[in-house]
Amino acid sequence: MKSVCMALFIVLFVSCSSDDENSNKDYTLENQEEILSYIATNGIDAIGTDSGLYYVIDKMGEGNAITADSDVSVKYKGYFTDGSVFDENTESGVTFNLQGVIEGWQEGIPLFNEGGSGLLIIPAHLAYGSNSFNGIPGGSVLIFEIEILDYNALNKQEIEDYIAENELNAMSTASGLYYVIEEQGEGEKPTSTSSVTVNYEGYFTDGEIFAERSSNLNLEIEDILEGWQEGLQLLNEGGTMKLLIPSELGYGLYDYSVIPGGSVTIFDIELVDVN
Repeated sequence: MKSVCMALFIVLFVSCSSDDENSNKDYTLENQEEILSYIATNGIDAIGTDSGLYYVIDKMGEGNAITADSDVSVKYKGYFTDGSVFDENTESGVTFNLQGVIEGWQEGIPLFNEGGSGLLIIPAHLAYGSNSFNGIPGGSVLIFEIEILDYNALNKQEIEDYIAENELNAMSTASGLYYVIEEQGEGEKPTSTSSVTVNYEGYFTDGEIFAERSSNLNLEIEDILEGWQEGLQLLNEGGTMKLLIPSELGYGLYDYSVIPGGSVTIFDIELVDVN
């Protein structure tokens, strides 16, 4: 998963060229006619909002509700009413905060839950206005096919597949953390405010190592990944465990160093000392 860096989704209306001869033209009625014609011609069962946005929910999604300031990951294809594509990312998708995208996405994406998919038909005043922008002519109606990724569900399935393939005797917690205690240990059990010394190695479900084994690393539990915070408190000093951590309890939706956003991360950990 790559975090969004293209100009398409960043609201930069002020940077659009003011030399466009139609820069002050009101396209509202023209766009409305274009959208209604497109809907009728293609037999689309679309719903309109007071703002002028039209949308189709093919799948509502069973994941978390999306709010105005959510971070979301979306696969999409963007095109004009004549069918010509101006941008797409249907492979890995892009991740962004809704506050940083065009108004049509700000309004449209929260109509779905994570895991949802559908269509957004966006008039110019909810997109790039009357100015040409990044190859998009001023006054353009934009259509987006969207799929909102539900990484909670995707990560859960990935972890459970890994557990089955590797025949692990894993347990899960209410948070979504999975773990295998290999040796419980006989020493002190850490708390949320403990300092600990650990040996560990980190890798993905495909076996690729992203963190070579580190020896006698000193950590404050309250400063580490949520998955580690929860998992280490299940172990006693001298114990060893495997943590299978969904992205929500790990590195999140955005790329972090060599770890792609949305990744499941696995750690083999030895709890050497509790301080």
